[in-house]
Amino acid sequence: MPRLSTIRERLEAFEPPVIGRPDLAEAAVAVLLRERAERLEMLFIERSKREGDPWSGHMAFPGGRREAEDGSARAAAERETHEEIGIPVEAAEYLGLLAELQGNPRFRQSQLVVSAHVFHVPKPGPFVLEEREVADAMWFPVADLLDAERHVEYSTARTGEMKFPGVVVGDPERHIVWGLTYRFLDIFMGAIEMPLPDRWGGFAGFRVDD
Repeated sequence: MPRLSTIRERLEAFEPPVIGRPDLAEAAVAVLLRERAERLEMLFIERSKREGDPWSGHMAFPGGRREAEDGSARAAAERETHEEIGIPVEAAEYLGLLAELQGNPRFRQSQLVVSAHVFHVPKPGPFVLEEREVADAMWFPVADLLDAERHVEYSTARTGEMKFPGVVVGDPERHIVWGLTYRFLDIFMGAIEMPLPDRWGGFAGFRVDD
């Protein structure tokens, strides 16, 4: 079972992949961690279903596009997290940049760079959901992400017959992490030296997202 002290050390030593494209639009997400009952948990949200939203109904990390008032991508992740789920992370322990990933041109997101920022939130408090953006939020044990039985093939009406790696973190009909969020999750688990089960012949770096 991963310990927070180990996570700190391994993320400090980790060199995050970055895009380095200041000409592209930016978005940012927050990977929130907490310790509870001697286990480490990670926060996921279920996005509300909205017409025109490319991530409608998907499992994700809280976050959104960087606005003009945001001083940095990290600040955008902090602001969006507070707005979406009511957890203030400005004073949380910042564990570092996890990665920057570029959106997939297949889904018209190639002009967007999304960065993921890792935080430890000792006492996050209850959720206050912005229901237009977020339908649900949940804490999930990091150790359970290694359970091979939770790893599935996933597809949607939008992706057609194409199958993608996913991991079930709640209701198997609703709460499946895949696409861009899975890519960040894959990087995180690799960074802390607890790689996800290899059901796709070496998924790390796979370029398909949602």
